[in-house]
Amino acid sequence: MMDRRLLLALGALSALSACGKADNGGEADVTPIVTVETAQVTTAAFTPTVRAVGTVVSSPTGYAELSAPAPSRIARVLVTAGQNVKSGEALIELDAATLRAASAGADAALAAAQSAYDRASQLAQQGIVPRKTVDQASADLGQAKAAAVGAHRTYALSTLRSPISGVVTKMNAVTGASADPAQVLVAIADPSALQVLLQLSPVDAGSVRRGAAVSFADSDIPSAKVVARGSVIAVGAAIDSATRAVPVRVHIASSTRPLRLGETLSGKIAVTGSTSALSIPSDALVPDSTGFKVYVVKKGIAYATPVEIGTRGDSLVQITKGLVVGQTVVTTGAYGLEDSSKVTVPRR
Repeated sequence: MMDRRLLLALGALSALSACGKADNGGEADVTPIVTVETAQVTTAAFTPTVRAVGTVVSSPTGYAELSAPAPSRIARVLVTAGQNVKSGEALIELDAATLRAASAGADAALAAAQSAYDRASQLAQQGIVPRKTVDQASADLGQAKAAAVGAHRTYALSTLRSPISGVVTKMNAVTGASADPAQVLVAIADPSALQVLLQLSPVDAGSVRRGAAVSFADSDIPSAKVVARGSVIAVGAAIDSATRAVPVRVHIASSTRPLRLGETLSGKIAVTGSTSALSIPSDALVPDSTGFKVYVVKKGIAYATPVEIGTRGDSLVQITKGLVVGQTVVTTGAYGLEDSSKVTVPRR
């Protein structure tokens, strides 16, 4: 009787142990389900775009650099970098003593040349000197007049004034320091006349036309918000020998925030014409070590699938290899997924 009870007790313990292992094994096999959003692979018509990185620059008419008109010394600096100035406003005063003396000397030389010409003309009329003497005096008078005009202009430029309204972007002048004509003392830029200089490959530049619409964002990620819009105003006719790229200049028509000279923006240029091709939303693309992949959903399982892409549109991307029409791909939630993950799509 005791042996039978002992056997029953051992059997019960064995059954409980087996149930515990089964329960633990069941918990270990549970796979989390990821909530995602999806889209269908379709054939769509979209406007291709060319992507490029550019730098914010001033337009040629909205930027000015000023130097001393002649070797001199800086007497006063009237503005600082970052200050707003108006057209005609005084920026730097140079020591005018030397320039004034040069102007006075040029006037004296002009007076002497005029006197010599008048005398030579009178003597030639009397037949005392040949005509070539008058010609030489006339040439000397012309040179003296040009020198006087230049000296007066240089003296007038002893106060450097802004040729445009804008912001002082560079100030290299220091009171008391020498000023050389080869040295830029001050630079002014008009913030309302900004442009973006893009660098495109020769192939991409060949498809871009003047007037093409361009949108700019702070980065190239699909979710980046547009911060400025503009249009192409010039496409370079030659390749830059240093960068092997073609410069493309874009006029900024509007922006959602102030743009800064020198900042970098990511641009998308609309290419003329439209393309009908196998397409998916750009959000579905996930970069990997060999290119791009997407997650194709079948019966609640997301399978990593390598793809090859073609032209990119504003929100769509062309797929040249890896997918077929009608497949379902993960869009929102694609980043961070693993192959064969269980997914669910919320009802709308």
